[in-house]
Amino acid sequence: MASNKHTGAVMVVLFAVFALLATAFSLDLWGKPAAVKQLPLVDKELLKTETWRRSYADLVKAKEGLDDFDCYGCHEEGKKQVLKFDDKNQLVIPDEHKDVVMGHGTHGRNNNCFNCHIDDNLKQLQTRDGRALNFEESTQLCGSCHGPTYRDWEAGSHGRTSGYWNRTPAGTPQGLKDGPFKKQDCVNCHNPHSPKFPGRKPAPAPNHLRESSGGVEPTPIKD
Repeated sequence: MASNKHTGAVMVVLFAVFALLATAFSLDLWGKPAAVKQLPLVDKELLKTETWRRSYADLVKAKEGLDDFDCYGCHEEGKKQVLKFDDKNQLVIPDEHKDVVMGHGTHGRNNNCFNCHIDDNLKQLQTRDGRALNFEESTQLCGSCHGPTYRDWEAGSHGRTSGYWNRTPAGTPQGLKDGPFKKQDCVNCHNPHSPKFPGRKPAPAPNHLRESSGGVEPTPIKD
């Protein structure tokens, strides 16, 4: 009999406790937890892997239009081209080429079309030592002046190389972990008329896997 009374008293107490808790939650006596912040999505532009420029070789390989390289669509073939300079010896850009901004070097001495182009053969380029090159060989032209950078590019420490670590020439038998590689040309990253590499929007810093609530930042883990 005493045991039944004890059990009944416990049940009454438990009922009262749960009733009080239910009332407290319904009245929101402790307040609501701070809303968890949504993690911002990374700008898709930062996820792109292609270079910001496309070289002549890329366009040829993709079989795309080469109208921008058809100099003799306007110029007379076989005729030596003549440049115009102002009273400060600065190159005068014709209206037909107003999209070209000359900025090759800070001293301005390289702002001369025929340092790279050939005045009587606009289909080719010329190196510093006078060798003629096709447009798809423009990286050799850059190397004729920028020797140390060209050597770094050949070694892979400058520019961008994509493909496999275990490299095999294209067209040869390949294993599961080897394959071809590609070195991007200078003009894939640098505008030949204004080679200074443009700035780009930085990627955001890494987020915590779980945002903290209540404005309290997680304690950093020490090494």
